Amino acid sequence: MRELTLAAGCFWCLDAVYQRTRGVESSIAGYTGGATEHPTYREVCTGRTGHAEAIRVRFDEDEVPADVIMDMFFTTHDPTSLNRQGYDVGTQYRSAVFYRDEEEKRFFQEQIARAQRLYDRPIVTTVEPLGTFWEAEAVHQDFQRTNPANGYCQAIIDPKLAKAREYYRPWLVS
Repeated sequence: MRELTLAAGCFWCLDAVYQRTRGVESSIAGYTGGATEHPTYREVCTGRTGHAEAIRVRFDEDEVPADVIMDMFFTTHDPTSLNRQGYDVGTQYRSAVFYRDEEEKRFFQEQIARAQRLYDRPIVTTVEPLGTFWEAEAVHQDFQRTNPANGYCQAIIDPKLAKAREYYRPWLVS
């Protein structure tokens, strides 16, 4: 099993995609990249903790390659938008990848370089050391599946899921 920690705006969006990806054992919403210990959603939303809303995705590379996990990451958000994804604005919504060691740091840098070929504007995804990953409150786990009628889910997450299904049909389950 391999584990990556990724941030791409609201964690509900990436979580919804990875929860439906064949070969993903778990997708956990949480906070990382900041200094506050045991941050809460309310604290992170202020933008003062330094944390990003992130996903810790654990997957079997024999079923879904890490390149596909990263392609999904880049496809389902705008990595050229600094500290913003749509209506979600602030450093807590930054595009970032969090590495555990130098090998993972190189992997992320290579993935960004590979993805850059698809964008006219520069990718602003930051490559940051992984500190403590604080699991988000239970209400934020698998949010889209448990709240399908929520307006944010219908307006923001569902179109991202549709896009992911279009491009990654072999890896996505319903």
